Amino acid sequence: MISKELVIEKLRTVLDPEVNLDIYTMGLIYDIKIESENQIKVLMTYTTPLCPYGPALKEKVELAMASLGFNDCQIEVTFEPPWKPGEELRLMLGV
Repeated sequence: MISKELVIEKLRTVLDPEVNLDIYTMGLIYDIKIESENQIKVLMTYTTPLCPYGPALKEKVELAMASLGFNDCQIEVTFEPPWKPGEELRLMLGV
C-alpha cells in the first residue's frame, strides 16, 4: 500500500499559483486517509472561501492522487477551522 509519506511528497508538487508555494507546506491539507490501495480521502481548505484558484487546486490534488494509483479520490473542502498562515509560513512569505 502507498505510504502517507509518499502522498505528502506528491502533495508537495501541487503549487498554489498565488504564492508559488506547495499546498502541503502552506497548511491547506488538514487530513489524509488512505482507505485502500485505490481509495484516498483528503480534507483540505483554501486560503479564503472565495479563492479563485480553489477549483483548480482541487483538480490538481485529484490528478496528483490519480498519478499514485488512487482511482477513487474523495476531496472534502472545509473552512473550519479557517486557514491562517503559521508563524514559519509568514516568515517564508515575508508577511
